Amino acid sequence: MKTKPLSPGSLGYAQADKRFEILNLVGQHGSISQAARSAGVSYKAAWQAVHTLTNLVGEPLVDSSVGGAGGGGARLTPAGMRLLEAAGQMEAARRDVLRRVNSPTIPALTGPRTSMRNHLPCTVARLESADARDPLVHVVLALPGGEELTSFITRESMELLALRPGLQVLALCKATAVRIQHPTDPQESDRPVNFLTGRVLKAARGTRSDEFVVTLSSGQQLVGFAARPNRLRAGSQARACIEGSAIVLALG
Repeated sequence: MKTKPLSPGSLGYAQADKRFEILNLVGQHGSISQAARSAGVSYKAAWQAVHTLTNLVGEPLVDSSVGGAGGGGARLTPAGMRLLEAAGQMEAARRDVLRRVNSPTIPALTGPRTSMRNHLPCTVARLESADARDPLVHVVLALPGGEELTSFITRESMELLALRPGLQVLALCKATAVRIQHPTDPQESDRPVNFLTGRVLKAARGTRSDEFVVTLSSGQQLVGFAARPNRLRAGSQARACIEGSAIVLALG
């Protein structure tokens, strides 16, 4: 079978990360608001991008006090300029690696390195919110098997990820956020929960809880836990329960 060539996204997510684009635009325009307009995001989302990168680097990337009273603006600090230079070099190195190793014999490298056990490739089906000002967006995701999964994210995160129907994403969640039940168990929750059905593939018994690997109708596998005692065994039908706020989205 012919192997698909590796894509730039296979080696990381910086290219798809709008935060670097916004930081670069701040340097070009000397203005957070103009950078937001050029990037097609809200002013609040642009500031969130700058704040997130600042936290990751550990020092200010943007000086927003340029010009004083009546003449405000923004410019990149030396740390901000270094970060953009490093991002550019990383992107160049990524493309160079792809050019040298892209061949049918190289397996695809997918998925970010994270402690989250569950990585589910899916497609954005639709975006739902109360109105255009509501800060919370429900991202409805279509799994290959036809089931749907909903993730709750902020409007700023939706803008920074440039989410839209048809976009392929990864739905990530910790195994400890997945509650595995027998299908006949009562659905007890006072918060919105996703329910996915499948069959137990493997069971690892513990003292207070058991870990299960469940194969979904899509063929994807989901890892979760069930408190002891329970009626779940390898081969039995199962229901996976995941709160929408526990599902993190990543670009592939």
